[in-house]
Amino acid sequence: MLEKRDAHGFTYRLHEGSQMVMHHHFAGQTGMPVAIQTWVIPPGGFEGSHQHGEDAQLVEFYQVLEGTGRMHVGTQTYEVGPGDSVLAGPQDVHELINTGSTELRVLVVWGPPGETDLSPYGSHQISQRLRAELPE
Repeated sequence: MLEKRDAHGFTYRLHEGSQMVMHHHFAGQTGMPVAIQTWVIPPGGFEGSHQHGEDAQLVEFYQVLEGTGRMHVGTQTYEVGPGDSVLAGPQDVHELINTGSTELRVLVVWGPPGETDLSPYGSHQISQRLRAELPE
């Protein structure tokens, strides 16, 4: 299946944030227990501060594709740009803000917490080994 960039975008407002354009890739029909979305947040726009705790246990992965922003996760604040990734756990209060003068395009993958065994895969093994070698 192919889904072209911006083919199925719609205007949406999350968590009392500002309006953005959202793309819910394959409308949840990937066969994986996650949602895969692209958000396009206008300059000055924001997601809205929130957490996924008691009723909806969710983990969210954000990767900046284009633009710049500021991400608050718990007590941490991160300045983010293209290629940067941030992970927000179910209890983390978090928010993404577009701090740039252009659109902020972000890949967001979210779903319930859980684990899967990726150890048989070579790319996972290399990543784990590299992370163990890097100083904190």
